[in-house]
Amino acid sequence: MPTPTPEPSESPKPAPGSATAIPAPPKSGASRLLSFLFGRPLANWEGGAERIGPLTGVPILGLDALSSASYGPEAALAILLPAGALGLAYLPGIMGAIICLLAILYFSYRQTIAAYPNGGGSFTVAKENLGKYPGLVAAAALLTDYVLNVAVGISAGVGALISACPALQSHTLGLCLGVLVLVTFVNLRGVRDSGVAWSIPTYSFVASLLVILVLGILKTAHAGGHPQPALPPPPIAQPMGRVSAWLVLCAFASGCTAMTGVEAVSNAVPIFAEPRVKNARFTLTIIIAILAVLLGGIAYLATAYHIGAMPEDQPNYQSVLSQFTSAVVGRGPLYFITIASVLAVLTLSANTSFADFPRVCSLLASDGFLPYSFSQLGRRLVYTTGILVLSVFAGLLLIVFDGDTDRLIPLFAIGAFSAFTMSQAGMVAHWKRERGAHWRFSMLINGAGMAATGATLAIIIVAKFLNGAWIVLIVVPGLVALFCGIKRHYVRIAREVGAVLELQVWKVRPLSLVVPMESWNRVSEQAVRMAVGISDDVTVLHVTPQDDEAPLREIWAEHVEKPARQAGAVVPRLQIIHSPYRLYYKPILDFIKKEKKDRPDRLIGVVIPELVEPRWWEYFLHNNVAEGLKALLLLNGGERVVVISAPWYLRDRGAHSKRPGPAEK
Repeated sequence: MPTPTPEPSESPKPAPGSATAIPAPPKSGASRLLSFLFGRPLANWEGGAERIGPLTGVPILGLDALSSASYGPEAALAILLPAGALGLAYLPGIMGAIICLLAILYFSYRQTIAAYPNGGGSFTVAKENLGKYPGLVAAAALLTDYVLNVAVGISAGVGALISACPALQSHTLGLCLGVLVLVTFVNLRGVRDSGVAWSIPTYSFVASLLVILVLGILKTAHAGGHPQPALPPPPIAQPMGRVSAWLVLCAFASGCTAMTGVEAVSNAVPIFAEPRVKNARFTLTIIIAILAVLLGGIAYLATAYHIGAMPEDQPNYQSVLSQFTSAVVGRGPLYFITIASVLAVLTLSANTSFADFPRVCSLLASDGFLPYSFSQLGRRLVYTTGILVLSVFAGLLLIVFDGDTDRLIPLFAIGAFSAFTMSQAGMVAHWKRERGAHWRFSMLINGAGMAATGATLAIIIVAKFLNGAWIVLIVVPGLVALFCGIKRHYVRIAREVGAVLELQVWKVRPLSLVVPMESWNRVSEQAVRMAVGISDDVTVLHVTPQDDEAPLREIWAEHVEKPARQAGAVVPRLQIIHSPYRLYYKPILDFIKKEKKDRPDRLIGVVIPELVEPRWWEYFLHNNVAEGLKALLLLNGGERVVVISAPWYLRDRGAHSKRPGPAEK
């Protein structure tokens, strides 16, 4: 089984004169282009420089949570639309309950960070304390939530842009996909680069929104709770029914989308600089405190200014943030600065998922539940495969749902709260097993978190089931089944090939070689020469649609058989197969099959001549049948068939010196 790539911090810089280190790869044209786009390749020992502090950790790991302040209250108000202005009065209570739940999670995850300084994500905590399957459920739920977060965050950000520029509404999907490409590109450049890139929009968002909240609260207090809006918001529709407990619960379930992303810090503790626990806790404190202030302030001002949600497909759509910002300060420069920062943070909130999704995939791959490529670090010490897979799935979601936030929101939060609940349950089991100082108090905190998130999860599932939540309830078990299937595959491979055996010399068989040949030239001559040097039983196979074989027979007798006899070497046999229907692969496969049957005591080796081009684009000028033949032989040959490549390197006419082929070396 392949060994997963360790964290960069585990690979110190080699001391001068110690072990031999592989030098950096030479700078080719493609390498220079990649360095320009993504930065120079980083060695393992440079991972320490990629560690982050609390202020950098907020934009990297807090964008998801902070940006949800813009669409969480709006999601709750969207559910309260049938109640009109009557439903608006319930928003402060709903946001208050969410803030209380947020506080419980904050204290719970502070403990998780301390207990798991190497990363205490839901998968790790649940797997170690509850068992394999609860851990896989937590991982599947978390991965699902991360993909949805990318789609929801980007679509909500583009929705904010459309609020300011309604003319762009017809280009919603294209804008969403463009932002997705940008975020993917920046994350491929590495953790530190993405943190620096997102710092300015993150802190601009927080500062501008806090300014709006302070101004709005001051105006509301000065007006005795009934402020006069600078620009009146659109009127709230007339109520179509009474406010029921079920409607409030549904609004609470939708508003809980404001809590997604809270787990990100505990899952990414290893990317913090030392002291990593202290820095991770400080980052979590900053994120939670800002989020609580934003949620409370938005709920208060939305009620004071009588701001309700609007359907996203409605002409002249205005988001809740756009409405209350224009109500507080009008449509002046501060409005556009605020909306621009909201747009930036919402569209970039996907960065949290890009930081944590690849890391969770890496943990799963390390345990054999995902392909091992997910655990391999790329050129910038990030998990490139995970980043690309996340981008592809988020792009598909945006395309399927046409970039519409309202259609994506019902799928959201189930994965997050499933992961929350599993993580808190795992921590309860952890304290019960480990004990230690104040373990009862610690278990009480995590137990409260488990009860609160579990009850919220049940509400979300029931409230959102018919609106699309059932999709997530199918996807998560499907992912768990996929993980288990991949694990079984790796276990089977390890069982079959992993044993260390002595060389089984009694199983050694003589080798018969077959060389497929299109025509007699330098490429095929080299392959035949290689075959004759390996075995004394060589058959050269020529498949042709022509009936006349005399010209090739004459060439073969003069240029192959005659010099071979004169040198006392092995004389290869020529076998010509006529293929009137112009088939090429099937006659060769049939011949190999017949050889296996007629010669059960021998290994059958197939030496395939290959022309290797010096430039990548030149491959499109040839049919490249060798690659197809190799693939078919590997799939259909069986254990007694060996495939051998005989490459002929075409000279690079652009080089200053002659590049010899293997035949000339």
